[in-house]
Amino acid sequence: METKKVLIVEDEMIIAMLIERMVTNLGHRVIDKVSSGEDAINKALEHSPDLILMDIRLKGEIDGIEAISRIQQKMSIPVIYISGNSDLAHQKKMDSTDYIDFLSKPITESDLSRSFSVAS
Repeated sequence: METKKVLIVEDEMIIAMLIERMVTNLGHRVIDKVSSGEDAINKALEHSPDLILMDIRLKGEIDGIEAISRIQQKMSIPVIYISGNSDLAHQKKMDSTDYIDFLSKPITESDLSRSFSVAS
């Protein structure tokens, strides 16, 4: 499996650092970690990552699903949603975007590994 450039979007820094460690352990490269939907959009357009790991609840006006929706209007980047929140309303909104997988927090490295293999 080739090394992917990964953008992590997570508003809890400790979780972002844990996810970054997992991504690195799996042999991929984290190009940036951001905590808001606005930053996610800007960084995605700036860096063209191979994959986005996206939390749904974020700081700021734009949630993760809305951020992905705006990113995907401009470019096609695979996304894996990671959230502690899997209610029906969020599920419906997620289904309006093109995503590879949904991981429920807390995630493990093997969860992430499985999702990455789907993404390749």
